Amino acid sequence: MSEAVRCEGVAVRYLFATRDAVGPLTLHVAQGERVLLLGPSGCGKSTLLHSLTGLIPTAIPGDRRGGLHLFGQAVESRRPADWADRVAMLFQDADQTLAGFTVADEIAFALENCALSPAVMVARVEKAMAQTGLPTDWKGRRISTLSGGQKQLVALAALLAQGADLVVADEPTASLAPGAAKGVADLLLAPGKTVLIVDHRLGPILDLIDRVVVLGRCGRPLVEGPPGAVFASHGATLAEQGIWTPLATRLRLALAGQGVEVPAVLQVGELVPHLPRGLDLAPMLMPAPCPPGPEILRLHQADCAPPFGPVVLRDVSLALRAGEVLGILGPNGAGKSTLAACLAGLIPPHKGRREGPSGAIAFQNAEAHFSADSVQAECLAMGVPGAKVAALLADWGLAQVAGQHPFTLSMGQKRRLALALLTATDRWPVLVLDEPTAGLDHAGTTGVARHIRRLAASGKALAVITHDADFALSVCDRVIVLAHGGVQASGPARAVLRDVALLSRVGLAPPEAAPLLDWMETQERIAC
Repeated sequence: MSEAVRCEGVAVRYLFATRDAVGPLTLHVAQGERVLLLGPSGCGKSTLLHSLTGLIPTAIPGDRRGGLHLFGQAVESRRPADWADRVAMLFQDADQTLAGFTVADEIAFALENCALSPAVMVARVEKAMAQTGLPTDWKGRRISTLSGGQKQLVALAALLAQGADLVVADEPTASLAPGAAKGVADLLLAPGKTVLIVDHRLGPILDLIDRVVVLGRCGRPLVEGPPGAVFASHGATLAEQGIWTPLATRLRLALAGQGVEVPAVLQVGELVPHLPRGLDLAPMLMPAPCPPGPEILRLHQADCAPPFGPVVLRDVSLALRAGEVLGILGPNGAGKSTLAACLAGLIPPHKGRREGPSGAIAFQNAEAHFSADSVQAECLAMGVPGAKVAALLADWGLAQVAGQHPFTLSMGQKRRLALALLTATDRWPVLVLDEPTAGLDHAGTTGVARHIRRLAASGKALAVITHDADFALSVCDRVIVLAHGGVQASGPARAVLRDVALLSRVGLAPPEAAPLLDWMETQERIAC
């Protein structure tokens, strides 16, 4: 098969950097091949993608070495924009892709640059909106009125409308609810498509991938091959590097440490028949039970609306207690971020009451937290004593970037820095974290979970907005589900996340660990 991508000894170094951001590496992608690029946060995955059409060094200053060809043609033989007829690129942050137009204009933007006729553009826009589930009456809706997940869907629709020969996608499902994420994966990775994709969220895509290429912390190739072979033979190495692996792989490694041997499979359901009776899986899947403290915050029959926008949630009544972690789940556009702002006290209820102290919120866009010219300066500006900055950064895996400008960090590093800044002091008794694990590798995600439980143990009240049901299961004591303008369910995380009918009805999905929860319940019944 002819090649869509050929990288030969490619390495990239940014201006003033002392080492390469990625590479040197050699990577070939055949036409019709679907390749997943994995690696820990900060290893250069996004840098490599930005180099493919010449954005580095043409638009993003840096030095690129080695040979890079697309469809047999040297990348530098064309301007980055001129590759739009053959290459469609989806950036990690949807706001980097979108220009602030209406939904229809965003989807048509690349088509206009290709000088397609108005009739063809209209047809492609309508088809792309239908494929991604965007309502037809959204054509004239401004991008600024959309949630983060809705913006991601518009960016995906724009990519699909291009009809390019090669799709390059950086975390395409990170901001999407599970139902939408699976639909997007099926569209992007349909058989016959040529795709180079970076994604930490393996569940929706793994069965659609032909080959996995793994980069190590140094930004160089670590291992590659079919997914089953990579995770079966190299799961321990990937775990040591902090790279995401399927839950079945992580569970197999954890059980092996206890002397329990199970097969090397990709799906959790395939492990269940091999689990020995009496095995205690709870510590691997859920937080240790901890009785909550006194009530700190309450919303009473609150209607919530974004600034200058309509009411999106009605009659919300809930309380947060010291030492409790509340999970907030819901489909894209359900009002989760609006509720977050209301819980933190950033916006007052449109109707009803909010009782309790002000809190802090970790925004979806981590860059919204930064105002200083270095990571270390951000910590000092937040009130962290100078003598404690190094330990704080080391605790969040950021020691090596202390002198960098926050905007030069990888998306995962930015996320960890924003969380470190908000949680470094005792200023706020209430913390609301909006998609705290988006873009994080496995090491980063487990680190966030550890910090959340530490903060809860110290008496903080926390609310965590997430699309990751397994993460919610691992850190949350209680979960609420938002949809259709209100709270559709509330209860212990384990109970709500096993309600398949409820989750399906609102466009969500049970956690990957659901078969294990069912097995645990069966074992508990047998024991009784």
